[in-house]
Amino acid sequence: MARHPAGSDRRGCDRRGAGSFRSAPLGHRLSGARWHARPLRAAVAITEVTSPGGLKAWLVEDHSLPFAALELRFRGGAALDPPGKAGAASLMAALLEEGAGEMDSTAFLAARQALAAEFSFAAQNDSLSVSARFLTENRDAAIELLRLALVEPRFDTAAIERVRSQSLAGLARDALDPRSIAGRVFDRLAFEDHPYAQPSDGTEETVRALTREDLLAAHRAALARDRVYIGVVGDITAAELGPLLDRLLGGLPETGAPLPQHAEIAAPGGVLVEPFAGPQSVALFGHEGISDNDPDFFAAYLLNRILGGGGFSSRLMEEIREKRGLTYGVYSYLAPMDNAALVKGQLSSSNDTIAEAVELVRAEWARIARDGVTEKELDAAKRFVTGSFALRFSGNGQTARILAGLQISGRPIDYVNTRNDLMNAVTLEEANRVAKRLFRPEKLQVVVVGNPVGMAPAN
Repeated sequence: MARHPAGSDRRGCDRRGAGSFRSAPLGHRLSGARWHARPLRAAVAITEVTSPGGLKAWLVEDHSLPFAALELRFRGGAALDPPGKAGAASLMAALLEEGAGEMDSTAFLAARQALAAEFSFAAQNDSLSVSARFLTENRDAAIELLRLALVEPRFDTAAIERVRSQSLAGLARDALDPRSIAGRVFDRLAFEDHPYAQPSDGTEETVRALTREDLLAAHRAALARDRVYIGVVGDITAAELGPLLDRLLGGLPETGAPLPQHAEIAAPGGVLVEPFAGPQSVALFGHEGISDNDPDFFAAYLLNRILGGGGFSSRLMEEIREKRGLTYGVYSYLAPMDNAALVKGQLSSSNDTIAEAVELVRAEWARIARDGVTEKELDAAKRFVTGSFALRFSGNGQTARILAGLQISGRPIDYVNTRNDLMNAVTLEEANRVAKRLFRPEKLQVVVVGNPVGMAPAN
């Protein structure tokens, strides 16, 4: 599963998007201007657009520069990988730009570069994301090229083997990264037989075994019109967008594979040690959290900011780094998913001090549950969370990702303009009630990767 760092905003304004563009020809074409367009100022005017074929999208028009950003999120993602096929959605997504229609990978790349367009494809745990940016003058040609990638990918043998090799190289690096190891062990403990227990990028064994037929099946499972959420920002009108969406997605099937069911959190609590050679140990800790459509989510978000999501101002950093010097960094974060929710955290420390650091985490987990937070802490968290909100809308691409994420999270269309009011409405009484609900030290599952002194390799 993908990891979500401190304060992570996985799907919308209170989740972090994933994926990065592979090249930047569009930026070169618009050099000398702030080509990613204007950040959020005050209110955002979002229009819901329904295409003639019934596809819905959220649109923010911005005609300050002649380009637009498009974000597609197909619900399902790597969680649709069948047992024994972990990594299929991830490998399939990476191959969508490696040839389509009559074009092999080289011809497709040349066509995209000639249009100064940017495409990015990635599979996360709960979704497959498609990001595109294109100039207004090349809009129709860029959309046709993207349509080919989505509807007519080639999955040529040479491309499959090249991208498979890249994936295997990444997995080999992960096998030497204690943070990646901790994440995979934690997911197996937490989710057992649920698809979330499978690593989204697979294992060496599963990725080596994937066939072209597996990739075709992953494509059929993931890309369907009944599960797509669309955000568009830039130089395009609602009247232009509707027919464009039908051209882009009309060739996809109406429905795909059944979506996964709710996941029960199975982690028993306690400490599990995974031996790993090195001078330091990494601890990943967490338990069941609060989903982002729960009425208590805003209070939980602020509480996490106070406990471990606030950098040097957080309680965990103050107690473990500033007072005792046991770590360079410790953080906590909310990790809401489609079918489960966790509250988690991570730190690293020397092998001879990691046990003390973990006990301090437990103590702070228990203290916030027992005593709550102060009015001063809550006010400071609100000021930061509301004051930094506009910075998330750093350009058209990021804003389009947020629009798609809000829809997949079930947020109302005015959420961008009401979210800060919802944060500010959290009272101290409410926050401290939610603290007792959210933080359960007796349930805290800790996975330590390393050779920690005073911790045995058993649960």
